[in-house]
Parts: sequence; C-alpha cells; structure tokens
Amino acid sequence: MRLMPKRVKFRKTQRGTIKGNATRGNTVCFGEYGLQSTEPGWITAQHIEAGRVAATQYVSREGKLVIRIFPHKPVTSKPIETRMGKGKGEPEKWVAVVKPGTILYEIGGVPEDMAKQAFGRIAYKMPVRVRFVKRRMAI
Repeated sequence: MRLMPKRVKFRKTQRGTIKGNATRGNTVCFGEYGLQSTEPGWITAQHIEAGRVAATQYVSREGKLVIRIFPHKPVTSKPIETRMGKGKGEPEKWVAVVKPGTILYEIGGVPEDMAKQAFGRIAYKMPVRVRFVKRRMAI
C-alpha cells in the first residue's frame, strides 16, 4: 500500500518550518485510545506503513485501527556526487508534517493494555517522540 497523493498541484515544494502546536487533529475522535506526537517532525510514508503493519499484526483482527495522518508533502533530493546548480532534485519520498499534539493513530474495540502494547510497537518505529492518550469522557 503506497501512501502518496493521487494528484498534486505542484510536484516540488519548499521545506518550510514547523511552528507552534497542533490546533486541529489533536483529539481522539474515532477510537478510544490514541498515539499523540510530542515534538515536531516529518513522518515518511514508510514510517506510517511500518506502524500500521506492526499494530495490525499485534491486535490480529481485533478492534479498529485508524491512521490520522497522510503524507502530502514531497521531499526532493539530488543524486549523490552531483555538482552544485542544475536546479532542484526530483521528489524522493512523501512525508506528513506533524506538529506537537497531533494524533497519529487511533485504536478502538480493544482493552487498554492491548492498545498500549500495540502503540508501543508503533512508537518504536516513529521518528518523533509520542505518548499514549485516551479519549476524554464528557461528564
């Protein structure tokens, strides 16, 4: 399963900076437990897929895993031993830009200890620090 957009308006984008905390996508909506980033960074399509595989193998058809991020940003790189100039490199990979507070994955329909174990396996594969969060119950 290759995670990348079907179409984009522009093939190459600038790198940009990641400022502030997430204001959207920062609450658990679809499951009971979530995996939240605590630092900014880029998460590649390969990281996202590796996390999905690790979690689904652990829970083995129990519960529902939801991926809340998608890699929309192309990252370019030039070939090794290329001289300076000659323009921008070709798109190499796709990344999701993640701010602190963004929910990366959610899981529902499993006990809390099983969710913690599954998210521990995902956290090992992520390039940013993450933490385990629960859905806030309205009182």
